[in-house]
Amino acid sequence: MCAAQDGAAAPTVVPAVPAVPPLMPAPVMSGASAPANALATLPHDLSAWGMFLGASPVVQGVMIGLALASVATWTIAIAKVIELSAAKRKARAALAMLEDARSLTQAAERVGFSQGTAATLLRAVLTETHLSADAPSRDGLMDRAASRLERIEAAAGRRMARGTGILATIGSTGPFIGLFGTVWGIMTSFIGISRAQTTNLAVVAPGIAEALLATAIGLVAAIPAVVVYNACSRAISGHKAQLTDVSAAALRLLSRDLDRRALPRGATATGSAGNSAAAE
Repeated sequence: MCAAQDGAAAPTVVPAVPAVPPLMPAPVMSGASAPANALATLPHDLSAWGMFLGASPVVQGVMIGLALASVATWTIAIAKVIELSAAKRKARAALAMLEDARSLTQAAERVGFSQGTAATLLRAVLTETHLSADAPSRDGLMDRAASRLERIEAAAGRRMARGTGILATIGSTGPFIGLFGTVWGIMTSFIGISRAQTTNLAVVAPGIAEALLATAIGLVAAIPAVVVYNACSRAISGHKAQLTDVSAAALRLLSRDLDRRALPRGATATGSAGNSAAAE
C-alpha cells in the first residue's frame, strides 16, 4: 500500500523565479536637482563686492562708471564749498570797506592789493575813471563803469558755476544708467534660467540681486549730485547778490566823486555868505 502510494504520488514542480533586473537609478526631477544647481550657481560671497565680482562684464562696467561719477560728485562738492566760502568771505569784507569809505581813492587804499572779485570790481571802476579823465564830458562815465561791472559779475558767475553742469548730468542720468545695468543683468539671469531649465528662486535670486545692485549704485550717485547741485545753485545766487551789492557801492562812490568834482571849491561857503547877505 505504501508502495502504491509512493507510486501514485506526483512529482512536485517548483515554479521558476524570473530574474530580477538590476535596479536603475530613478530619474531625478528638475526640482530635486535645484539645490545642487543652486549651490553651483550661488556665488561664495553675497556681499556687495561679491555680487560685483559675480556680475557680467557689462554690469560691472556700469557699476564702475557710476562709482566714478559718485567720486566726481563729492570732489566737486568739496571744491565748491571751499571756493564759495572764500569768495563770500572776501565779498563781505570788501563790501564793509566800501560802505565805510568816502571816496574811490580811500576805498582803493583800504582794499589794497587783495584778491577776489570784489577787489576786481573796484579796480575796474578806478580804471574806467582814469581812462575817462580827459573826456570832455563825464555824463557817460557812470554807464561805462556799470558796463564793466556787469561783465565782471557775469564772468564771476560763470566761473563759480564751473563744474555744476557735471552734477546736473550725473543727477539726471545716473538712475537711468543704473537701470540699464539692471535690465542687462536681468536679461543675463533669464538666459541662465533657460539654460539651467529651472525656476528655483535659489538659482534666480543671485543674478537678479546683482542686477538690482546697479540701480542702487545709480541712486547713490544721483541723489547726492542733485542735492549738491541745488545747494551750489543757491550759494552761487547768493554770491551774485553780494557782487551786485559791491558794484552798487562802487558806483555810489563814483557818483559821489563826480559830484565833488563838479562842485567848485568854496562854492558851499560862497553860497552860504550870499544867502546871509540877502537875508540882511
